[in-house]
Amino acid sequence: MTDSETRRPRRILLAVTGLSPQVVTETLYALVTAPDPFIPSEVHLITTSEGAERARLALLSDDPGWFQRLRRDYDLPEIAFDAAHIHVLAGPDRAPLNDIRSPEENAHAADFITEIVRGLSADEHSALYASIAGGRKTMGYYLGYALSLYGRPQDRLSHVLVGEPFESSWDFFYPTPYERIVTTRDNKLADCADAQVTLADIPFVRLRHGLPDALLAGRGRFRDAVAAAQQNLGPADLTLDLDNRRIQTGGEIVPLPPADLAYLAWFAHRALAGQPPIACPKDGIPEPGHAAGYLAEYHRILGPLGNDDATARRYRDGMGKADFEERKSKLKQALTKALGARADAYLIHGEGRRPMRYALRLPPTAIRFAS
Repeated sequence: MTDSETRRPRRILLAVTGLSPQVVTETLYALVTAPDPFIPSEVHLITTSEGAERARLALLSDDPGWFQRLRRDYDLPEIAFDAAHIHVLAGPDRAPLNDIRSPEENAHAADFITEIVRGLSADEHSALYASIAGGRKTMGYYLGYALSLYGRPQDRLSHVLVGEPFESSWDFFYPTPYERIVTTRDNKLADCADAQVTLADIPFVRLRHGLPDALLAGRGRFRDAVAAAQQNLGPADLTLDLDNRRIQTGGEIVPLPPADLAYLAWFAHRALAGQPPIACPKDGIPEPGHAAGYLAEYHRILGPLGNDDATARRYRDGMGKADFEERKSKLKQALTKALGARADAYLIHGEGRRPMRYALRLPPTAIRFAS
């Protein structure tokens, strides 16, 4: 673990489990006894309704209370973990799921897990450690994929490995620092102090930077986040629909105010015509040609019944430096809010030495206007 992970005020262990709550204590043991330990400040568990009951009885009860036992055995600080930290999967009717069997339940489980990961990763002061060792394989898959979608540099993904003969033994929860004899699944006796528990770190691709702000800040479905990430990986394409005052890119529709859309359309037409980049107007020297190009698009968007005398007066002597930079900035804000990092391909970029010259960098083959 790096200092940036272990020193964050919120250090979260997130695990998925089914009918084996031991995954929580096994993972926690491996984390805190590692050469470079990660001691969580809180633990969160995603499971089914039956899994939640097993976790409550096995981990959080006074007896056997394996979670607090582990804390005492290894002299760990307080770690926030109670019934409120156990998140029970909900189905299509929002009722708790006892298992994941139907396609509808599968889709809801994906959305549920994704939302938990999104929420926990929204805190910039947190480090998230996710374990995919428990539960159905689909639960582990969704947790790993959700972390790939929303994970940050400080977040980690792992699988806990328990050596024989303790794997799948109900009586085994972690290697104790003293002798504790249990019966293994093949009906033999073994000492928990001899158990070997390790973590296998799983590298994953982080796609968070390509998600729109709406998916980072608010609840979204798993498939929406996957689609947004996929769009970011594909080639850029831009369709400008002036009649409906919107653009479309990668299948996503983004409404834009007429002023922002006109600015983008102006540069899009220049790119289609093979025209060179243009300079920002100098202070105090408005550019009539800039104003003419921009206003042509603006009036085309407003239509024959649109009348904006204020804008016409504003650009009567040409487009000034402040107007040019304001329109560029507002377009960037609108597209970044809608598209996240993917907006970069559709922004107006400057190039060269001062005075910089500006253009839409998309090739003409990637630009079209809706008829």
